[in-house]
Amino acid sequence: MDSMNAVRKLIAATFILFLLPISGAAAQSADVLYFPETGHYVKGAFLQFYNAAKDPRLVYGYPITEQILARDGRTVQYFQRARFELASANRVQLTPLGTLLYKPQSPLPINNSGCEQYPTGFSVCFTFLDFYKANGGPAQFGNPISPFESADGVIVQYFEGARFEWRADRGAEKWVVISDLGRLYFDLQNEDPAHLKPASPPNATIKPVLSLKARAFVLKAVALNSGTQTVYVIVQDQTSEAVENASVRAVVHLANNATQEYVFATDARGIGQVTFEFSDQKPGELITIDVIVDYQGLTRSTTTSFRIWF
Repeated sequence: MDSMNAVRKLIAATFILFLLPISGAAAQSADVLYFPETGHYVKGAFLQFYNAAKDPRLVYGYPITEQILARDGRTVQYFQRARFELASANRVQLTPLGTLLYKPQSPLPINNSGCEQYPTGFSVCFTFLDFYKANGGPAQFGNPISPFESADGVIVQYFEGARFEWRADRGAEKWVVISDLGRLYFDLQNEDPAHLKPASPPNATIKPVLSLKARAFVLKAVALNSGTQTVYVIVQDQTSEAVENASVRAVVHLANNATQEYVFATDARGIGQVTFEFSDQKPGELITIDVIVDYQGLTRSTTTSFRIWF
């Protein structure tokens, strides 16, 4: 009788296991996690380090490579906003991307009433300070290594391991953005672009488009005061795959505050283009073109320009 009861309990336990829902993450090994957002795995000590952060997706972003041997000879893994390095004794550390990539820009004068100074002699202030302290402070980002600066029209501040951006175009809860220094450093190191190619997924789930990348350029960098110009826009997703049917709006800022606006879509290669006419522009004038890309609720902006011949 006891043996019969044991068999019944085993059958019941097995049946319960079959009924339990299995998520993508749970179906994987405890030391391996696949990220469908970018199509890469994080494993072992790198995964432990990633998960140790309070909000790893916020401070590191998603992986953009597998674990690789970098051109500088280190075993690393690149993320959108960071690079992990495998040090001695299987210890993981962050590459100090802020320090490596910092180039002084135009400093911005500020009122120090809402600031805290750190050992590097620089202060963190206002919304940056709130974000800094709420997400790990010096232990996560290192100490500040720059004042508030203006870079490409955006207020930024560099830290040893990151760069903060203040984005007025976002809601109050998302005013502070961490720059994608991981991808920038990947390019500056001339790493093999093949490392960015997504790995094979553990199942056949569809990869969602979670973020956009947009680049814009003009056919003629310099043009006569009257004529035509063509704007090209390339739109990709977070894995650098082409995004088709993204809506693109190009706003051309001509002299005397005149503007022209054009709307078009990207093709299967992720490329969209528009040709427009202009006339009687002032010699030496810089004509700027704001490009806004929309796709399934996601938005990305960029800018290009050309100059009128002197």
